Amino acid sequence: MALGTAAAFFCALGRVSGPAWAGAWPMKDGEGLAILKYEDQKADTGFDPNGVEVAIARRRDQTLSLYGEYGLTDRLTLQSKAGLTRGHDDFVDYEGLGSVELGLRYALLHTDRSVISLYLGAARDGVGRNAGYAAPGQGDADIEARLLAGTSGQWRTMQAFAEVQVARLRRSGLADETRVDVTAGLKPRPRWLLMVQTFAGQADSQPVRSRWCKSEISVARDLGVWSLQAGWRQAILGRETPADHGPVLAVWRRF
Repeated sequence: MALGTAAAFFCALGRVSGPAWAGAWPMKDGEGLAILKYEDQKADTGFDPNGVEVAIARRRDQTLSLYGEYGLTDRLTLQSKAGLTRGHDDFVDYEGLGSVELGLRYALLHTDRSVISLYLGAARDGVGRNAGYAAPGQGDADIEARLLAGTSGQWRTMQAFAEVQVARLRRSGLADETRVDVTAGLKPRPRWLLMVQTFAGQADSQPVRSRWCKSEISVARDLGVWSLQAGWRQAILGRETPADHGPVLAVWRRF
């Protein structure tokens, strides 16, 4: 569940009691979730080695991905992701298959309110930007270990949750990475969910260690087994990375 792509967190609004989302929480045995997501990220500025925002060659990266997860048991969840990507800047155009990911998430601890899970997975990099700081097509294969912890409860009269994920990626063809992702969610009304997320990371690149921190705000509407999500992602801090920004749109289907 690499978060240079976005990332990393999905919710399922149909479950009202107990955690009503995926992420750290396991899927129930025999239940699944599919998410079709469109991301359109543009940038004409970027962060230099000192973290100062400067002008760069204009670039655009678009991705249409299909994410899925399925409960093999009440504690073990299968995850997968694949998609198509295209983009361009002043130097290169690309279009084709994006990264393909497959892994397992196991709930080490699962109570009525909280959960701690471990994810282990592998990915095959695609033709697009497999890292925000790298040229399109750079990268080969990744191995990821991710620890996820979340808790849910009530804030005033509304359901709320918070989650933290810490990951380490061993990357072939790219520098290894450490990632930290934080999500908070609130349901102001039974069928509406507001989420605020932060995706941060650092690559072991030399001579400068690339860093990034992106913020995303989105809202989701429950339509039964279907849900719709719309949001905006913005790079707010970085080093040797683009200051990209753009919309995130998704359709979810629970089965």
